[in-house]
Amino acid sequence: MAATTVPSPRQETAHPPHDPDADLARAVARLIAGLTEHPWGRTSPSVYETGRLVTLAPWLSGHARRVSYLLEQQRPDGLWGAPEPGYALVPTLSAIEALLKVLTREGGVAGTDRDRLARSADLGLGAAAARLCGPSAPAFALPDLPAIELITPALLEGINASLDRLREAPVPGLGAWAGHELGPPTGMDVAKLGLVRSLLGSGAPAPQKLMHALEVAGPAAAGLPHTRPEPTGTIGASPAATAAWLGAEAPPEPGDPARWYLETVVARHGGPVPCGIPLTVFERGWVLAWLARAGVPFTVPPELVLSLTAPLGPAGTAAAAGLPSDADTTAGALYALALLDAPCRPDSLLPYETDTHFCTWQGEDGASITTNAHVLEAFGQYLATMRDRVGAASAERYAAAAAKAASWLCGQQRQDGSWEDRWHASPYYATACAAVALAAFGGEASAAAVAAARRWVLGTQRADGSWGRWEGTAEETAYAVQLLLLTGRGADPAAAEAAARARPHLLRGLTSADDHADAEPALWHDKDLYRPGAIVMAGVVAALHLGRGSGVFR
Repeated sequence: MAATTVPSPRQETAHPPHDPDADLARAVARLIAGLTEHPWGRTSPSVYETGRLVTLAPWLSGHARRVSYLLEQQRPDGLWGAPEPGYALVPTLSAIEALLKVLTREGGVAGTDRDRLARSADLGLGAAAARLCGPSAPAFALPDLPAIELITPALLEGINASLDRLREAPVPGLGAWAGHELGPPTGMDVAKLGLVRSLLGSGAPAPQKLMHALEVAGPAAAGLPHTRPEPTGTIGASPAATAAWLGAEAPPEPGDPARWYLETVVARHGGPVPCGIPLTVFERGWVLAWLARAGVPFTVPPELVLSLTAPLGPAGTAAAAGLPSDADTTAGALYALALLDAPCRPDSLLPYETDTHFCTWQGEDGASITTNAHVLEAFGQYLATMRDRVGAASAERYAAAAAKAASWLCGQQRQDGSWEDRWHASPYYATACAAVALAAFGGEASAAAVAAARRWVLGTQRADGSWGRWEGTAEETAYAVQLLLLTGRGADPAAAEAAARARPHLLRGLTSADDHADAEPALWHDKDLYRPGAIVMAGVVAALHLGRGSGVFR
């Protein structure tokens, strides 16, 4: 009988104990290195965008993996996407349309693969008809997702065309849907799609912001006049828009830059694709600003500073090539540069000023809380950084712009003390952005709004110490902790206790936020919800550093 070896205490402790401080330092190093190693940015795949490539570019490498991804992402109830019907609408219709397209293409699929696709499509159609589309479905609120009023009728058009084809080319398992027609959600105005298609089909130059959702144009998108790929090969910083512009189910020319943009995105994401990529300036501005604002120690490679200053023009900067310049990205870049002691004059934000607030872009339908919060930070931090080096006239102009943004933010606060925004599903993001900006640069007039935001955050913490809209997440918990620790004046035992209870959730998010883009729900608004992994990780790192520096995390 072999002898049993009992490990000594020394052997049992051979592995070093877990060191949160070392984990934090490694996370910061990974973040900064990743900004240059992944210059297009890091973001989660999208059911909507992946479905569009299944339909528009079946020749593209990774097609089978994209089809499998759609099947894997279907919820047990038949829908795709987030729990609320409004957020499920676009990904569900995209997945259904793509699966039907695969099943009804010439040649189709055979055997067990066909049966699996048909079962998924049948389940999705039943769920969509009952919960999302047509007069029999219950009414629900539509989230403020870009182009949702264009994307929805375009997808329904494709679905209904496939269902009509089932009459002549039946697919086993889908016979009950032959000739069926899905209608739009209750209350949705679908007339705008026709107007947009008329504009795009006229040959006239189209507004650049339409390029991000060019796929809604249908056949008119192919080779759209006055449109050429960006140096990155993209049309509209979107795989779907780029595939629609290529306009053929057969592979394009081998050297086509748009083709190689798509191949690059597919290679980086393993088959499924995100809604928006690149997102270079947006990612770098947010990551660097959040780390610097929290006082996280790091060294900035000069090329990162250059990548924020170089794109700045009279109208600011876009999130990446292929998108229009916007006040949100411009403000984020300017704020980061000021925090990094490389301030640039914020005059490029002035074209976005309206009588009451700052728009994200001219002609914006609606307004953004977080855009105005970031504008407030950009003007406020520039004035704080430059101090006496700003001329009197400029200082007065910038201070007035900051005051306008601050006043508008206070007026938009909800009765419970929170804010909501069009660029993020969670009120914790909007509330943190607004409250932190107001606390730093809003003056005494903003004190009541900041105090109300703190009360709301303290009152909505979950029993397990996290915060979140649909479930507790490290991302939303990080926003709540940052708000509590960046806006307080003097000791606040309740805030300190709440932040301390959140620490385990932040520590879990420290490793998952960057390495696993789908480890938590996607919460950021694009055509579909997405999760920018590096930005989320920066928020978690900032919250942990603040807790450590304040003595809350012992």
